[in-house]
Amino acid sequence: MKKRKIPMRKCIGCMESFPKKELCRIVKTKENEIFFDSTGKLNGRGTYICKNTECFNKAIKSKRLLKALETEIPEDVLEAIKDEIEKNA
Repeated sequence: MKKRKIPMRKCIGCMESFPKKELCRIVKTKENEIFFDSTGKLNGRGTYICKNTECFNKAIKSKRLLKALETEIPEDVLEAIKDEIEKNA
């Protein structure tokens, strides 16, 4: 039996690679809406982050999240994303 390849993605907080299913996805749509993608399948520019708030805080502090999504992110959106990450941890 052939072994399936597991897709790997890099967390923008700690910069370590993990299997895609272990990470959370943050997405920016064409309408410049930014939100947490629980399905991992929404259309738009996406980036991956670990399921802990330390990595999320690192990504914000180092501005990697802003660079990955190529836009400024409002404070209320950041809080909503942080809450979703805490729920899914």
